[in-house]
Amino acid sequence: MTQIEDCISFLMSKAAQQVSRRARDALEPHGVTPTQYAVLRALADADGLTGAEIGERLGIDSATTTGVADRLAAAGLVERRPDPVDRRLQRLFVTARAHALQPTIDLAISRLNAEVAAEFGGEAAPLWASLRRLAARPVRSAK
Repeated sequence: MTQIEDCISFLMSKAAQQVSRRARDALEPHGVTPTQYAVLRALADADGLTGAEIGERLGIDSATTTGVADRLAAAGLVERRPDPVDRRLQRLFVTARAHALQPTIDLAISRLNAEVAAEFGGEAAPLWASLRRLAARPVRSAK
């Protein structure tokens, strides 16, 4: 590598920044952040998950999951309910307001996905597949 622009870490970081900014812009009119969207989407797929289950699915730590859930609850988009078997656990459920909002925010993200895919043309499907493979690999130390 002769310059930083050839470093995979740098390139992935810059690409992630660009896509994250565009996701923030797409979701901002709806009062939702990209991380909040991810949690709402996970709950739309399987309502009643615990924070730990959401964190595991999305690859985010428990402190982040708790903070996001707190903000979503304050916004009236999720509610916490005790687990019927283990009352120490809290399960998250989307509210009627979140159900009503979900198609709109899904469309915003679908449009973003389509815009990015269009920028890559025929390379989009292989890129998505490569990113899924990379994201699914366990993190190994660079030591």
